[in-house]
Amino acid sequence: MQNEILLILSVVIIYGLVLLAYRFFGKAGLFAMTGIATILANIEVLILIDGFGIEQTLGNVMFASTYLVTDILSENEGKKSAAKAVWIGVFAAAAMLILTQYWLLYTPAASDWASPHIHAIFSSTPRVLLASFLGFAVSQRFDVWLYHRWWAFTEKKTGSKVRFLWIRNNGSTMISQIVNTLIFTLGAFAGWYDTRTLISIMISSYVIYIFTSILDTPAVYIARWMKQRGSVPE
Repeated sequence: MQNEILLILSVVIIYGLVLLAYRFFGKAGLFAMTGIATILANIEVLILIDGFGIEQTLGNVMFASTYLVTDILSENEGKKSAAKAVWIGVFAAAAMLILTQYWLLYTPAASDWASPHIHAIFSSTPRVLLASFLGFAVSQRFDVWLYHRWWAFTEKKTGSKVRFLWIRNNGSTMISQIVNTLIFTLGAFAGWYDTRTLISIMISSYVIYIFTSILDTPAVYIARWMKQRGSVPE
C-alpha cells in the first residue's frame, strides 16, 4: 500500500503547489510550475512502479499538472497565456535535453562518484525527451484549443460563460491525454519494452490521467474562486 498512498499524496502535494504558485505569483507562478513539472516529469518517467494493481511509470501526476496549469490559465487568463505556458514547457524540455547531454561530454575526475549515476539516468533521456517534446507540444496545443471549443459550446447552450467549467476542464484534458499517451509511450519506449508492457504502460497512464483529470477539477474551481475574489496578483 505504500506506493498507493504516495501516489494519492502526490496529487494533493503537486496540485497544491500549483494553486500556491498561482495564489502568490499569479500567471508567473503557473509559468514557473510548467517548467518545473516538465523537467521533473521527464526524469520521473524513467522509474517503473507497481501501484493499484498496474505497472506504471512515475511522472504521470507531475505531467498531468501541466494540463491543470493550462486549464487554469485558459479559464482565468485567456487562451494566449495558456499557449505561452505550453511553449515554456517545450523550451524547458529543450534546455534540459541540451544541458544534460552536455554534462555527459566531460571526463570525470578519478575521485568522482556521481558521474556513473548521472550517465545511467541521462544517457537514456534524449529519446524520452524527444518523445515528450512531441507528445507535450501536440497534446497541450490540442488541449488549449479544445478547452475553448468546449467553452464556446457550453456558452452557446446555456448562455453563460461561467457554468459547466467541469465539462470544458475534463472534456479537453481526457481527450488530449489520449493523444499524449499514444505519442509519448510509443515514441519513448517502443523497442525498450515488449508489446504487452507497452500496452500496460499506455492503459495505466491513461487510467491515471482520467483520475488526475477528475481530481484537478476542484483545483480549477478553487483557482477561479481565487481570481474572482482578487486574491491572485497580476
